[in-house]
Amino acid sequence: MAKRTTYRPQKKLTFIDIIKGNFLNRDEIKIHYRYFLLLFVLMMAMIYSNHLVNKKIKIVNALKEETEEYKSRNAYAQSKLIKVKMESELGKEVARDSLMTLESHPHKLLIKLDSTNAKTK
Repeated sequence: MAKRTTYRPQKKLTFIDIIKGNFLNRDEIKIHYRYFLLLFVLMMAMIYSNHLVNKKIKIVNALKEETEEYKSRNAYAQSKLIKVKMESELGKEVARDSLMTLESHPHKLLIKLDSTNAKTK
């Protein structure tokens, strides 16, 4: 004998039933469990891929900060190199003009004028 199914009117689906998950026990939902399982797997794959993307974004941001640091170090090194090149070029120019550097610095002379002597002259 074949199993006979009788139509039973089910109660109306409410928001509370959806939140509690009671809608999964309904007869018409039991037929579509495979689709719900597929949706669940797809959602988990989306969450995992989003997690991986967030990790990569953090890595990229860290690398950007590191490149900015290296760029600033490079600019500083280039400015020091330009100064050294200018000093060596200046040294070559001075040597070509047969100028020598001073071994002792010149003395500064301060002359004070006495106000009484300045009026008599």
